[in-house]
Amino acid sequence: IELFPGMTVLANMLLARHLYCGYGLGKAALFSRSVRKEEVRHRQVLEELIDFLEMQSIRKKTVGSLPYGLRKRVELGRALALEPKLLVLDEPFAGMTLEEKEDMVRFLLELNSAWGQTMILVEHDMSVVMSISQRIMVLNFGEKIAEGPPEVIQAHPEVIKAYLGESGQA
Repeated sequence: IELFPGMTVLANMLLARHLYCGYGLGKAALFSRSVRKEEVRHRQVLEELIDFLEMQSIRKKTVGSLPYGLRKRVELGRALALEPKLLVLDEPFAGMTLEEKEDMVRFLLELNSAWGQTMILVEHDMSVVMSISQRIMVLNFGEKIAEGPPEVIQAHPEVIKAYLGESGQA
């Protein structure tokens, strides 16, 4: 998700809610009762996400002023503001520090357990993948070589050969 660095965290997340706006420019300009009611509902959704992702202290900061790990958190918040049935995350842990990864793992696990959010994760950090996945599919040069729970994948001979070499040492 492309963030707008000159806009605040809250404004970036509000933009994601445009799909759910049931009014046009004319109604918005008049700021009718129905528009106000809808705006309150959108804000409630965003407030819940901001609280969940622990972004209260950065809500009014511009995204461009945030460190990389917090930007990734804003990206996640913006994606969740779209209320997806299936959340697809491509390399969500790339470039993060260990502490940032731990925070993101915590958020993703809670999203799944408490919110029932289904996710597909494309990730190369195997320690993260093994710690949060219920089911893993391993590709090697675009071909599926294994699928199953983490404990099966870790012991799978083709996975070991493809990713650790013949001797099983990295």
